[in-house]
Amino acid sequence: MRVNKAIFPVAGLGTRFLPATKAQPKEMLPVVDKPLIQYAVEEAYAAGIRQMIFVNGRNKRAIPDHFDTAYELEAELQAAKKDELLAVVHSIKPDDMECIYIRQPKALGLGHAVLCAQCVVVNEPFAVLLADDLMVGQPPVLAQMVAQFEEWQASILAVQEVPPEHTRRYGMVAGTPVGERLMDLSHIVEKPAPEQAPSNLGVAGRYVLTPGVFREIAAIPRGVGGEIQLTDGIAALMRREKVFAYRYEGRRYDCGSKEGFLQANVELALAHPQLGAEFRSYLKGLAL
Repeated sequence: MRVNKAIFPVAGLGTRFLPATKAQPKEMLPVVDKPLIQYAVEEAYAAGIRQMIFVNGRNKRAIPDHFDTAYELEAELQAAKKDELLAVVHSIKPDDMECIYIRQPKALGLGHAVLCAQCVVVNEPFAVLLADDLMVGQPPVLAQMVAQFEEWQASILAVQEVPPEHTRRYGMVAGTPVGERLMDLSHIVEKPAPEQAPSNLGVAGRYVLTPGVFREIAAIPRGVGGEIQLTDGIAALMRREKVFAYRYEGRRYDCGSKEGFLQANVELALAHPQLGAEFRSYLKGLAL
């Protein structure tokens, strides 16, 4: 089995960024010069995935518009001979990439959002990327995970060490190491209290899953927060199939929080090939 499809759950309201997200999807907030959703799509594309499935909500038209053809803009750029900018616009959606949009009718949680895409994924393995987790790695984090999936042919979850005071934000896991970065999972719990967490490893916003998880999500009751939790579906899947946790190589920015969003903008600006040097000089001149 090969991973050819990626699901992007983008129906959330982005309340932590109000008022900026009152009329704009949080996934369209820019980090330096690209919106968050574009970073996630580029990561999936770099992992060899060509079918991008967006589980969308009301008032999220900006996302399909971003990946659609902008005829008027392209005509203006072409007429003005701004070829470099035209190439940037064309690069947003390569010709061999397909975008599919599905409406999530109710805000019932991440598990429900993933289940909404079952009609497109059907019986294939797939990736799930949470756009507000901006991941930077070489090779890209999802490419690392797809390589692990191709070797093990089992679900892979990206994990990282989590401070005890943050366990209520994550699905927390435990298991048996089977390699330097891979763990055969035995426990996964959604947002436990620190004293109830099975380890200090929490699930980051990247998953490669087998289609068997759809059956489990459809059968589970609502969990934490009254929502259908993807974590609970994965816990049920573990009773039937192997599930692995992968300690990825790279850096995660929690752009669902204002602090993480600001950190991503500063650090990616410093690494930007055109902006980095001048921005670094500016920061050095600040009286911090």
